[in-house]
Amino acid sequence: MSKEYGCEGYDAIARVYEQMGAPIDYEAWADFFEACFEKFLAKRPELLLDLACGTGRMTRALAARGYDMIGVDGSGEMLSEAYAQKTADDGILYLCQDMRNFELYGTVGAVVCCLDSINYLLTEEDVQKTFRTVHNYLDPDGLFLFDLNTPHKFETVYGNEAYILEDENSFLGWQNEYDKESGICDFYLTLFEEDEDGRYDRSEEHQQERCYQRETITRLLEKNGFELIGFFSDFDFSTPTDTTDRWYIAARAKK
Repeated sequence: MSKEYGCEGYDAIARVYEQMGAPIDYEAWADFFEACFEKFLAKRPELLLDLACGTGRMTRALAARGYDMIGVDGSGEMLSEAYAQKTADDGILYLCQDMRNFELYGTVGAVVCCLDSINYLLTEEDVQKTFRTVHNYLDPDGLFLFDLNTPHKFETVYGNEAYILEDENSFLGWQNEYDKESGICDFYLTLFEEDEDGRYDRSEEHQQERCYQRETITRLLEKNGFELIGFFSDFDFSTPTDTTDRWYIAARAKK
């Protein structure tokens, strides 16, 4: 990955990513995606792309609902975890590719992209590259569904805070440094994992996210061939407020 991408592979935390993300309700999120398909598409899509799929939790959730799934991620470590949970009959195709310039064999009915993956794109140029590539591989009027951490979250939740995440065999220290002028938040992660003899192995990772304004995302979507459908604050299609932590965004590819 280039320096313009804020995540260099999740080398340190790939093995514990799913445990750390356990509170995320992927089934409710998949329900939201299906509600978007029903609300904004003329018919149910058959083939979907999960962009920046990570360890494949959403990919598997949608495959279990009968969709043909492609999962694209730039991290070989994360995809190794996805492959470890792949079954012979799930039909998922995983591809290790950069989200900014991935290549598929044809178009898909919808692209989903979860867990603020777009925030890891640190320049408007890289956001444009991603939007342009997504547009290229969507069917006419296909949906692009993604989420973003909001300015409110960067300023009040991330800020310059520190967090601890732990489970039975691992401990993750998370220190944030947010520069409001640049919009960049640095995450310094230190992971301790217990090995078989009871000792703990330490690994470290540095990640970055960029805060984007709603107007910027709207402009970049429209510039790259999308019709904005809406910004939502939750899975119920509610309107965002000044204290919304996450935007759920729907856009349609115009061709």
